[in-house]
Amino acid sequence: MGEAAERIVSGRARDEDARLDLSLRPRNFSEFPGQDRVKENLRIFIQAAREREEALDHVLLYGPPGLGKTSLAYIIANELGVSIRMTSGPAIERPGDLAAILTNLGERDVLFIDEIHRLNRSVEEVLYPALEDFALDIIIGKGPSARSLRLDLPRFTLVGATTRAGLLTSPLRDRFGIIHRLEFYPVEDLQRIIARSASLLKVDIEPAALAAIAGRSRGTPRIANRLLKRIRDIAQVRGVAPITAQLVAEGLAMLDIDDLGLDRIDRQLLRLIALKFGGGPVGLDTLAAALSEEAETIEDVYEPYLLQLGFIQRTPRGRVITPDACRHIGVEPGADDQRQGRLF
Repeated sequence: MGEAAERIVSGRARDEDARLDLSLRPRNFSEFPGQDRVKENLRIFIQAAREREEALDHVLLYGPPGLGKTSLAYIIANELGVSIRMTSGPAIERPGDLAAILTNLGERDVLFIDEIHRLNRSVEEVLYPALEDFALDIIIGKGPSARSLRLDLPRFTLVGATTRAGLLTSPLRDRFGIIHRLEFYPVEDLQRIIARSASLLKVDIEPAALAAIAGRSRGTPRIANRLLKRIRDIAQVRGVAPITAQLVAEGLAMLDIDDLGLDRIDRQLLRLIALKFGGGPVGLDTLAAALSEEAETIEDVYEPYLLQLGFIQRTPRGRVITPDACRHIGVEPGADDQRQGRLF
């Protein structure tokens, strides 16, 4: 898990992203390139809620990490003209923690819970009446003398974000009125995002360099901004301005990122399936053990982009590598390791 988290092409947030995300985060829908279907629907629902002077229905955003779920939560609050309170599923350890957050919300405020699929079950039980009835049921005392006290809450909007919607319980998922999946971004949208970020960071960059970074960003804005930051460092040290496509290619080669945005770990995974497991199928747990990784990390971090590229397939019997992937890494499934070079 540690190695996955440190990858520059991982969509998961890293400590270094915090300040960068804050400075580059869009404030409204017009500053948020891509995800047009999601934005259009949210615009309509937000406008309708404002006209009725009601809280927006609860919103669930899901999809791979780094696609803008947190940014959309901020935009929703900004478009509604209300405050936002942020937390995460693992941070709410006890029902009392949730009660403290809910009772401090203002009317129609937004509560954003990241990684909502990791909520404790006892916390989730307390959340149900809060979402449905805007009330909080508190048990006072123990044993026969225990009694229930119901506290009214302001009408608020919960925005939940998750990379694993399938892990949400049905009762929780059913309480969201608005559910949207965020998709990977096409290169054109990523170029617009990188151009905006470069402008805010005061980085001089050529259009061809924008395209070069976008093509290696794995459809993920967080990765695009991270790569821009690293290329900016290289350009500064070398005294190059503006940033060119050649500099991008050289810089990303130094970072071991190929022309499709795959890094060493991606290629290691593909070669493992191709050479050690004869091209597959291989079970997820077996693959995780061979990589010394957690199965959840492979499923959430490595696989989404490889699936989008068509480099692996999920079958009932396990993962299978595709001919396109074999051509990209230059191997033949099941061929002898020594004949094709080292595995990693």
